[in-house]
Amino acid sequence: MAAQLRAAHRRARALAALALAAAGGLLAAATVGSGPAGAAGPVLRDLAEAKGSYFGTALTQSDLNNSTVTALAGTQFDVVTPGNEMKWDTTESSAGNFNFGPGDRIVSFAKAHSMRVRGHTLVWHSQLPSWVSNLPAAQVKAAMENHITTEATHYKGQLYSWDVVNEPFNEDGTLRTDVFSNAMGSGYIADALRTARAADPSAKLYLNDYNIEGLGAKSDGMYQLVSSLKSQGVPIDGVGFESHFIVGQVPSSMKANIQRFTALGVNVAITELDDRMPVPASAANLAQQATDYANVVNSCLAVSGCVGVSQWGVGDPDSWIPGAFSGYGAATMYDDTYQPKAAYNAVVTALGGNSSSSPSPSPSPSGSSSPSPSPSSSPSPSSSPTSGGAACRVSTQVNAWNTGLTENVTVTNTGATAVNGWQLTFTLPAGQTVNNAWNATVSPASGTVGATNLAYNASVPAGGSTGFGFQATHTGNAAPATGFALNGVACTTG
Repeated sequence: MAAQLRAAHRRARALAALALAAAGGLLAAATVGSGPAGAAGPVLRDLAEAKGSYFGTALTQSDLNNSTVTALAGTQFDVVTPGNEMKWDTTESSAGNFNFGPGDRIVSFAKAHSMRVRGHTLVWHSQLPSWVSNLPAAQVKAAMENHITTEATHYKGQLYSWDVVNEPFNEDGTLRTDVFSNAMGSGYIADALRTARAADPSAKLYLNDYNIEGLGAKSDGMYQLVSSLKSQGVPIDGVGFESHFIVGQVPSSMKANIQRFTALGVNVAITELDDRMPVPASAANLAQQATDYANVVNSCLAVSGCVGVSQWGVGDPDSWIPGAFSGYGAATMYDDTYQPKAAYNAVVTALGGNSSSSPSPSPSPSGSSSPSPSPSSSPSPSSSPTSGGAACRVSTQVNAWNTGLTENVTVTNTGATAVNGWQLTFTLPAGQTVNNAWNATVSPASGTVGATNLAYNASVPAGGSTGFGFQATHTGNAAPATGFALNGVACTTG
């Protein structure tokens, strides 16, 4: 029966796509396998559906004007999230004046391609019109409830789920301060969920946030909130893990974190997956990205309450990353010409399919080191370094937020002989404390620390490089580490 339903689903989708294409004169662009979209390979949505899951993407209005994007989206993905079209600044830019046209376009596309829609988002501190931000506290509750009721009622019965409240937490797990929490305290979240349920009873109701994918202070805050909401009988059906990762940094605790949330009786969805890297992309980073994508999909598939994965954008040209993180990009499964990357093949394999091709990552002109396994492979630390010091050069890259940071460190052996076993010592600025690390064992957590190789990256050939990274909290000083020495020999930096 499941196979018959999937076959019927594919036939209905094909007929709908042909009808839409014929009406718009875009038959060639909508046909599977046409153009550069790489749509002729394994179909992610079919593989996911065969496992009782889904694989989705995000679309904006401008994407709908690109036949390459729509052909690929309509073929490969079975859930769509509107990138901006259902946010408050679009739907109610002035009090009481609603505009659902942009969101309706996304919903119409989804219906024509047999895709479900994740509504995004009803309440968020960002992309919020100034008239809401400037409301007196006594008027915020009524404005929020009216907005939720009007928008959710407009889409009643048409959406799979709603991100009712988006990004409510600070990095330390405390509630974010915004117009809603200032006016209503933490109770605004329960009120928003109850209001959404009353307006659209059939939609699944989610809370959505970033940096909650692994075990930590922020995910603890979300966990405690969900537990409290469940105990109060507040309607909540799921938690969205946004999953905006940096290559090589998918938390090894992601599966365990998914499990603890689903044990509360809610679903988990991976809602905005991308995996950014410095550009131009190196062969090593593209290979690591493939490992990262596979680890995310496998973590979700391993837990019955994880319902699916959505990538944020169809391909690299549609990604928000280059505009938000200078020097970073290449964050999706499809490259700048919408050809599938190694990450696509890794996802196909994780979903139980066989890739028809194996795109090889193209190295940058400067070359790169060999790819490193994902942190989730949990290799055992090696013994102490076995070789002496070597001339070395270190470069660092820090990504900081309010109270936390990640630092990626690249170590190049500029000496004439290989290093077999290494420890890099360095000094953290005052107030920084390491929480976790990848591709090395880092201890102690503050002050002068040492990063020691793991079993798989002990050897660094002459002229070769290796890399590791760590996440840390800070008290205001997010400067990079200093004073690097490799096996006791001072390194140059830059």
